[in-house]
Amino acid sequence: MTKTRFLTLVMALALLLAIPTAAFAQRVPPHVFVGSVTLDGATAADGAAVTAWIGDEQVGSTTASGGSYSLIVDQGDSSYAGETVSFKVSGAHAAESATWVQGGGDELDLVASTSASGGGSGEKGAAGAAGAKGATGAAGPAGPAGPAGAAGPAGAAGPSGAAGSDGSAGPAGPAGSAGADGGGGALGIVALIVAIVALVAAGGAIMTGRRG
Repeated sequence: MTKTRFLTLVMALALLLAIPTAAFAQRVPPHVFVGSVTLDGATAADGAAVTAWIGDEQVGSTTASGGSYSLIVDQGDSSYAGETVSFKVSGAHAAESATWVQGGGDELDLVASTSASGGGSGEKGAAGAAGAKGATGAAGPAGPAGPAGAAGPAGAAGPSGAAGSDGSAGPAGPAGSAGADGGGGALGIVALIVAIVALVAAGGAIMTGRRG
């Protein structure tokens, strides 16, 4: 035990002995732990958290200074007698542990590693950064059709269409009825002319026969 740690332990115990006897009648004396602190093979930095645990309950805390620590495990009005005390340095489990004793004082060098597992629950870490936005999901099914909207105003009249082509000629109508006898005079003249032409032709034929 180094001189500095020995003096620290002696001072802690002396402080406990200075507490009036009447106070001890109401409060159980704590257990004091002192020693060096190593984290991942190197001396723990000043301000590194050193915590004591019994099961999953944190029962004491302090910080490292100059590579050493001094920690009081006080259990109030109950008793931790015979309970195993484990330790963490900056949340990393230390390999060492001790048995809690009423009014006890131990020099215990703590060697912790961030890769160690087991032990009680560690301190709650800070929340991580928000993750990247995920891909857009598939479109959901179409909803039901909404009610029909009101009728809009009538549109403007369209332009007039071009004139159509003429249709084909219809069939000939039926023959008209015969006219009255008043047309007989014209027919008589035609018949007379035909008769004269016939007589001339006959006469010509006779004359031709005589000459022959």
